[in-house]
Amino acid sequence: MKTYYVNQNAQPNGDHEVHTDDCRYLPTSSNRKELGQFSSCKPAVEEAKKTYSKSNGCKTCCPDCHTS
Repeated sequence: MKTYYVNQNAQPNGDHEVHTDDCRYLPTSSNRKELGQFSSCKPAVEEAKKTYSKSNGCKTCCPDCHTS
């Protein structure tokens, strides 16, 4: 289980990226919202979509949930 976070600042395309706690692109604590612990990125992205309908997995730490 990993702890997942969503970036509160949208990317230029409007996506709010979901990151694991060990991602090199994890936003600073003031720019992220903790989503909780999950066994994979899919439920974490679903949780993020409750706050930000346009959420997406980080290409680096959540490649299975990243869409272009």
